[in-house]
Amino acid sequence: MTVQIPIRSSSRRSGASSTALSTLVTVVIALGAVFMLAPFAWLIIASTHDTAEIFSSPPALLPGGRFWSNLSGLFTNLDFGAAFKNSLIVSVTYTVLGMLVCSCAGYAFAKFTFRGRDVMFTIIVASLALPGQVTLVPLFKIMVDLGWLNSYQALILPNLALPFGIFLMRQTMQSVPDELIQAARVDGAGEFRAFFQIVLPTMRPALAALAIFLFLGQWNDFVYPLIIQRTPDAYTLPVALATLHGVQATDYGQLLMGTFVSAIPVLILFLFLQRYFVAGLLAGSVKQ
Repeated sequence: MTVQIPIRSSSRRSGASSTALSTLVTVVIALGAVFMLAPFAWLIIASTHDTAEIFSSPPALLPGGRFWSNLSGLFTNLDFGAAFKNSLIVSVTYTVLGMLVCSCAGYAFAKFTFRGRDVMFTIIVASLALPGQVTLVPLFKIMVDLGWLNSYQALILPNLALPFGIFLMRQTMQSVPDELIQAARVDGAGEFRAFFQIVLPTMRPALAALAIFLFLGQWNDFVYPLIIQRTPDAYTLPVALATLHGVQATDYGQLLMGTFVSAIPVLILFLFLQRYFVAGLLAGSVKQ
């Protein structure tokens, strides 16, 4: 007589636990996404209400009927179009030039050997610990001496060599094989040609991540443009929106509408570059 003993499948148990873990992770991520999107959703809804409706209890959870009045009020109460144009010109120019400067500096630190290289790079990395407010007074004095107040170059040029950008590009370019650059040199390519035609095309994820950081930092900058741009026609968006705060009263509907409109270019940029963003941040984490 043969007795059969049932054997439980370990693979079935592991499959069930894996499914449960995957479900739990999905739920946690979904809840995190809801909590992160809730403030932005409230911003969109509140921008269609007036101040009284925004501060009413219970708060309004559906869009109101003041979308166009709040939007038109931005152009009536302040020169919103000029501020938007100033921010766009400054941010785009700063992003393009900053990517060029940071990538060139990162290439030099990653692929060239020269005296004081490690010391200079250490100083650059250490400067990340310094708050930006430390340089406000010296920068203001320099801009006054140069006669650059109320100018685009005063907002663009001082911070082109961003320490974080140089660090990111240097770490990323260390993963580019030296043999690839040497082969280009053997074929007669100069340093600039090797850099622009061989190295930079492989840096697209890192460049995309850097572009987001540069554009977002310049677009949202408030303190430095506040002390450099002295007249309303030279204001950037954050400074112009701050003028909506009145002494006696503030139209929060218009203020939130301006905040919502100012967030649109950043969202568009991130949507176009999001597939490169994480890859760019992780590109230099593993050295080949």
